[in-house]
Amino acid sequence: MTPDAREHGRFAGLLDQTADVGDVLVSGDLDADQARLGEHVGDLLARGVLPIVLGGGHETAFGHFLGHVAAGSDVYALNWDAHADVRPLRDGLAHSGSPFRQMLDHDSGRCRGYTVAGLLPWRIAADHAAVPTEVVWADDLDAARVDTIVAGLDGPTLATFDLDAVDGAAGVSAPGVGGLAVPVWLRAAEACGRSPHVRSVDVVELNPAHDSDGRSAVLAALTVWHVLRGVAARFVESG
Repeated sequence: MTPDAREHGRFAGLLDQTADVGDVLVSGDLDADQARLGEHVGDLLARGVLPIVLGGGHETAFGHFLGHVAAGSDVYALNWDAHADVRPLRDGLAHSGSPFRQMLDHDSGRCRGYTVAGLLPWRIAADHAAVPTEVVWADDLDAARVDTIVAGLDGPTLATFDLDAVDGAAGVSAPGVGGLAVPVWLRAAEACGRSPHVRSVDVVELNPAHDSDGRSAVLAALTVWHVLRGVAARFVESG
């Protein structure tokens, strides 16, 4: 993908300051892998970098959160998702359905709260819907509500984008229908990029084995593109 043809200069200028800092190699030990991701994210945050974490299941989000713990920062979690991912651990072990419960319960107390936007009522148990600080159902989420949610952020926030929230996205670990329209999803990505409170982002749950035509990979890339477009606008607005 190329810089925004409508605002080429400032977007290209941002890309000049954007770098791929490499992969976090996984060992198969989820706790260790999340801790390793946290170390990398924490180092970037401490240096004033806005990290964008790509790949993995939603267990990635807990490693992402550990980066804020490592940087000594309290943080709010904003999750764009069809699921709340607040399931209990399984035999004491973390999994892709548990990251936000782990954040809320973490001994550090660094998680200030949790909003999940895009929930589908047929994909979540009622007791799980009661755990987040704020729940926004998919059928209540439009561009105006996206803007309201992001405008209401107050203090450091991590934004996490689970691709299975998008209506009809096939190349994900939990495909579904009835989710968010692509324009609403991309509006959320750009709004988060624009917000000075959003300090880090992840995009997760792309599953290449299910992505037969590559469209979900394009959606993931376009999500990052819109985050960066928002960041470019943020820098201009902040002077």
